[in-house]
Amino acid sequence: MIGGGQAGLAAGFFLRRTDLSFALFDQGPARGGAWQHTWPSLRLFSPARWSSLPGWIMPAGTETYPTRDEAVAYLSAYESRYALPVERPVRVIETHADGPRLRLVTDQGEVDAGAVISATGSWGAPVIPRFAGDTEYGGRILHSAHYPGAAAFVGRRVLVVGGGNSGAQIFADLLDVAHVRWMTREPPTFLPDEVDGQYLFEQGTARFQALKEGRTPPPPRSLGDVVMVAAVRAARDRGLLRASALLSRFTPHGVIGPDGREEAVDAVILATGFRPALSHLAPLVTTDASGRIAMDGLHAAAHQRLFPLGYGDWTGFASATLVGVGRAAKAVVEAIAERA
Repeated sequence: MIGGGQAGLAAGFFLRRTDLSFALFDQGPARGGAWQHTWPSLRLFSPARWSSLPGWIMPAGTETYPTRDEAVAYLSAYESRYALPVERPVRVIETHADGPRLRLVTDQGEVDAGAVISATGSWGAPVIPRFAGDTEYGGRILHSAHYPGAAAFVGRRVLVVGGGNSGAQIFADLLDVAHVRWMTREPPTFLPDEVDGQYLFEQGTARFQALKEGRTPPPPRSLGDVVMVAAVRAARDRGLLRASALLSRFTPHGVIGPDGREEAVDAVILATGFRPALSHLAPLVTTDASGRIAMDGLHAAAHQRLFPLGYGDWTGFASATLVGVGRAAKAVVEAIAERA
């Protein structure tokens, strides 16, 4: 298995209940998957029991919604609790077909496998849009994947770009320490205060079940809407949760705003999303414009022993979430065990 984050650990939980031999290769030096790279103030969108992997509910923290550090601690403890055979740091460079089997080329040597679960998530493939003049800009441009937290921007002039949950949370995180402005391509939309990840998962499950049973599903609610976690809600209550239209271009010292005037900016944080991190599969499969690969049920269409897991609904309903990946992981492991 490639990836030792939440999807890899969920698959490992079910693999432990089979007679199959397996290993998890994680390129990171420490436990916790992508969560360890997020900013310190980040909070999950759901209560602990709705932010848990199969077999063990995340221990509730002092707050209703777990923090980044609590999520990392949970994943680390989960790995130990189920004695999952994670080898790190091991970077899988390429994956090749070798007859009916697969061959992984890693920075520690080559490995032969009867099946491969690719569970590398998306943190390693941030979407970084280009803007006119960005190469002339003398300030700092970074993606939200590398946002270190508000302490690095005290007193600075910061622009946050992106209208999703990350953009809203980072903007709120910086409000009291920096001169911060929020820009979005479209006006951001906010979910009601009582709607969180639990509600969204339940609504998505209802749609999934309806489609499975041949019924007309209820209208979907976009997961792109901003969840009103405490920091974002506080910014709104102070009358500060406002976004302007997107910048038109960079200048050496800042940006040209939507009103055509130049604004001096020290740093720009791009909360512009991610794509599946699938470069290690390039010799075996091709990706489409969105970064996805063609699927045939649970496995890749190009090779029936390759099982992408945890990248979004195209690899199992809600499989990119802590609470949702368990169902997809169980189905993948069952399919592998049937072919063994």
